[in-house]
This record gives sequence, structure tokens and C-alpha cells, in this order.
Amino acid sequence: MTQVDTAETGQGRPADTRPPGMGAGVPAAGTDGTWCARIRRAIRIASRPGPWKRGLLLAALALLLGLFLLLHAKIPNRIGGLGSLVETFLPWFGLFIPVLLAGALWRRSASAVVALLLPVMVWLNVFGGLLGDKSHPGSDLTVVSHNVSADNPDTAGTARDLAASDADVLALLELTEQARVTYEKELAKAYPYHTVQGTVGLWSKLPLSHTRTVDVAMQGMVGPLADALPAEDKTATPRALRTTVATDQGPLAVYVAHLGSVRVNPKGGFSTNQRDAGERALGKAIAAEQNERVVVLGDLNGTMDDRAFADITSQLHSAQDAAGDGFGFTWPAKFPVARIDQILVRGVEPESSRVLPATGSDHLPVAAGISW
Repeated sequence: MTQVDTAETGQGRPADTRPPGMGAGVPAAGTDGTWCARIRRAIRIASRPGPWKRGLLLAALALLLGLFLLLHAKIPNRIGGLGSLVETFLPWFGLFIPVLLAGALWRRSASAVVALLLPVMVWLNVFGGLLGDKSHPGSDLTVVSHNVSADNPDTAGTARDLAASDADVLALLELTEQARVTYEKELAKAYPYHTVQGTVGLWSKLPLSHTRTVDVAMQGMVGPLADALPAEDKTATPRALRTTVATDQGPLAVYVAHLGSVRVNPKGGFSTNQRDAGERALGKAIAAEQNERVVVLGDLNGTMDDRAFADITSQLHSAQDAAGDGFGFTWPAKFPVARIDQILVRGVEPESSRVLPATGSDHLPVAAGISW
């Protein structure tokens, strides 16, 4: 039987099929595809965008957000009150930062991460000071302000809750005639002194004097409070007062104000004309105030970031900004998104500022401790 020799190919390697005389440095037949694949793979890797080229759209959005926060005061108000609307909810625009950061990390984009430094720095510069607790123990006087709501289903319970706050001075706003009787009855024991002017009132443990109404340029009311008033009272009913509280440290001028409501609608945009007119009127009254020590309590229907309050913020400063912990949002009570209920001071030092638990109102009460 004739034995046929087979070519030894080694361990699993294909036999050399190159024609006779072809050198070892020349690729064998069938390996061209492997080399081409390697070359194509190298080209793809080389052409793939690096971390600085990835996520350029995210980087652009981050820069736009930073410029938006930085230049919000340049947004025109004449276009449907857009500037005031943006400034009312300005802190919430910071929520876009973690969204963009998540996108940047997902895309592994170094350029987007670096671009996010701009909105982060701007937001922290504007609002970072509100994040820590700046309160101090002790105060000479505690003041509370609360829009009790004309639709409040439990006025008696609200009165008891407010009395439990142990405030020395208590401002109530959006009082109806029926509710006023309830508050006077429930608060009489804790607060021997009080005054009610129209739909605003002040209850005090200390004597009051020189009380008068303040014209805040109301040209008619809308909303639940207006529905509860006779038609002839919608323009004549006072919405602000000024009184003097006799303290151990001397007289304190206290203003209680409920400025006009604002509305957002598709045609008119952010309607603030009545509120802004009231702000200017209140600002003039404060400017004419002879007492160096002034406290303003009330529902101003706007935040102190809103440019429309320049007449007031140029004369007083927010107790929440100076001595609070966080943003102190007050409205709406079920899920607060803005602080429109304010305690503003001049000539006294805020020691603490806080938001009190919810009552039957759609606003949360606010409290502050002040010292001389």
C-alpha cells in the first residue's frame, strides 16, 4: 500500500498557499481582508470625535443658560411682561443644570462639562447665599404675615394656628367681613390691640397709634376677594395700612400691604400693571416715612428678584435673604414655587426668618425675628 505524505501545517495554521518563490514577508492568500479590516478600524477610531468634540450642542445650551441667568435683567418687560415673569421663577431655571450635566456625562463630553461652569457660577452667585441657615437665636420682636385667603374654609383654625406662633405683631390680609369677626374673636385674648382697614389688619401685643390707610393705586379687584365684596367696594376698599407699634426700643412703623394680583394669559402675557402701580405707590409712602425703623408685611404678589420692585428693594431688604434658610417659598401652599409673601425691613436687624406650617389658606404664613 502506497503511503501518501500530507503537508505539515502546524497547530491549526493553514498551509502556505503562496506560489513558489514568494517570500515570507508577502501576505498569504486570504489574509488581505483581515488587513483591510484592521485599516478600516484604525481609520474609524482616528476619525471618532474626542471628548472635546462630542456634545457640542449640549455645550452651546449650557452657555446659553449661563448667559440667560447672567443677563436676565436685559429681557424686555414690554413684551407681555416677559422680564418680570422670568424673574419671578428665576431660581427654578437652575434645574436645567443637572439635566445638562446628565447629558454631558452620558455623551462623555468634556466641552459640555466645562461649559456648564458658567451657569453654575452665575446661579450660585445669585442664589447661593440663600442655601445656608443665616438665622441667629433671640430677637426683640417677632412679626408674622399671612394672606389668610378669602376662600379659607377654617378661619377659626387659622386664627388659633397663628396665635400659637407667639408673634408680637400679626398681619392678616385678604380679610372678608365675615372672616374679620372670627379673627377678632379668636385673637382677642392674645392680641389686645388691633386695627382693620378694609381687607388688611394688624393684631399686636403692643399698643398701636397713628394708624391710617395707604393708597396702593387699586383700580378694581379680581379673584376670590373681589367676589366676596360688594361691587361698590371693589375700588374703595383699602388694601394697605400704616401704623406705629410702641416697642420697648422705641416706635416702629409697620406697613401692611396687599398689592394687586397678577395674571398670565395667552393674549396679554404676564399682566402686572395694577401690582406695579401699587408697588410704586407703596414705595413713595415708604420714602416719605419719617420713622427710621420700618417693617413691611404683606402679600406683594411678586418676588424680590422682580425688577418691578426696585422702588421698594432700594429702601428695604428682605428678612428671608438676610436671616432665612433657603428660598422660603410661600405660594401656592400645596406646592410652593415662589415667595410672594414678604417681610421687609429698614433700620432694624433681622435675626431669623422662616415659613410657618400651612393653614386653610392657599398661602403659607411667614415669620421673622427682628432686633434693634
